[in-house]
Amino acid sequence: MLPDPIKKFADVFSKLPGIGPRQALRLAFYLSSEERALMQEISFATDSMSRVKICSLCFYPHTNTDKLCAICESPARLKNIIAIVEKATDLMSLEKTKRFKGHYLVLGDLGKSGVMETEQKLRLETLKNYISKELGGKAEEIILAINPTAYGDLNASMLQKELAPHTNKLTRLGRGIPTGGEIEFADEETLSAAILGRI
Repeated sequence: MLPDPIKKFADVFSKLPGIGPRQALRLAFYLSSEERALMQEISFATDSMSRVKICSLCFYPHTNTDKLCAICESPARLKNIIAIVEKATDLMSLEKTKRFKGHYLVLGDLGKSGVMETEQKLRLETLKNYISKELGGKAEEIILAINPTAYGDLNASMLQKELAPHTNKLTRLGRGIPTGGEIEFADEETLSAAILGRI
């Protein structure tokens, strides 16, 4: 009854975050009735994603020829001030403020249990190695740019214990962002206040 290409498309796209099986099926039906030009654009965009690499230092996606992203490569950035964010979109939001001049670590989505996944532990080890080799054992400041939610606070306290020996100063973003809010959706003015008023 259901054409095989539509079923296959829906099966694949339902694996993406925020898209369930029903939405994926709707999307497949919509695309099947659209002009072929749109499908070609989507195909090209999907194919071009294969050129995206992950920065070996901060874990932000990039297309540089080097292993490092533009932020980590830049000599203008402060090496000894590091903001830890959960998602690449959080990094983008902080960059839009033009207030933060340091480096980042994209840790990955933190769970509600306060326990890190293996990949997150490896990313933290990368940061600790960087601090040890490049910064003489201590960063000047590590900013925990974690969402100000109950779970964010739990994870921030876990990260504080983990990172306290590796920095002179450990801060969180100022509460310019409302409790329960998410960095990704905050406007630039609110994020600017949060960066300047970090605690």
